[in-house]
Amino acid sequence: MLNPEPGFRPAPASRRARVLIVGLDGVRWDIAAEDSVAPALQRLAADGAFHTMTMEVPTISAPGWASLLTGTTHAEHGLVDNSCVGGRTWNCPDVLSQCFYQDQSTRTYAAAGWPVLTDPNGLGPIIHPRVEQQKAGLHRIVSRDGETYGYRTIDAELTDFTLAALKGGTFDVGFTYCCDVDDAGHVHGLTGPEYREALGRVDAHTQRLAAALTQRHLQFQEDWLLIVTTDHGHIDAGGHGGDSPKETQSWAITWSPSGHTPEWEEHLQPESLAGRILAHRDS
Repeated sequence: MLNPEPGFRPAPASRRARVLIVGLDGVRWDIAAEDSVAPALQRLAADGAFHTMTMEVPTISAPGWASLLTGTTHAEHGLVDNSCVGGRTWNCPDVLSQCFYQDQSTRTYAAAGWPVLTDPNGLGPIIHPRVEQQKAGLHRIVSRDGETYGYRTIDAELTDFTLAALKGGTFDVGFTYCCDVDDAGHVHGLTGPEYREALGRVDAHTQRLAAALTQRHLQFQEDWLLIVTTDHGHIDAGGHGGDSPKETQSWAITWSPSGHTPEWEEHLQPESLAGRILAHRDS
């Protein structure tokens, strides 16, 4: 992560609508919707809008997040697995970059514990580093290694970073990511308590973020849209990549502390999400 040059004063906040995308890896909605498993997500879906999506095969994280975050299909971004070999993501700007190119006063932020998403020294990154904007204080990246240090710890740390950034009013469009649930699915499967306990933890992270957006709205009359989404499902035994309905299922929640959410269709194409965010900011 690069810090702004000493004494540099970044551009003022964009006047367009603000957006926070919360990426929850590998969350099956039918399990999140069970009684007492993810009450915050259930409330956000009830108070906002719930949309279904069907992910392209292979239902693997790098291709899935690339489609959701860049607005391109697997054929366009070229990712077929988590190695990112043969990918064309440098030719497919992520939605944060697109929002900046749409309005160059837009301050962007990304926090992730999976290096493929944000680490320029890793296999990706799907989210472009945009070094010039980092130096100008217009783009901030917080990258950690949940593969090494554990996603339960790293998700909580990154949520705290994002809450601090929100409290400081330092971004207009942001993305923050949790992988605890997907990790639990791979290790323990989905039939026992571990997957649900991980869902409870990321649910609490999401609730804290929604509360922070509410505070920004009440205190500063800021117009925020919260989008919570996932990249794929899981089979009951744990794992994904195939074309079964349990693996291809995805969803997106849209919620705003103002009570006004965009009028999107009930079923969305994953690659349409980035363009919808741009259109929302431009409305």
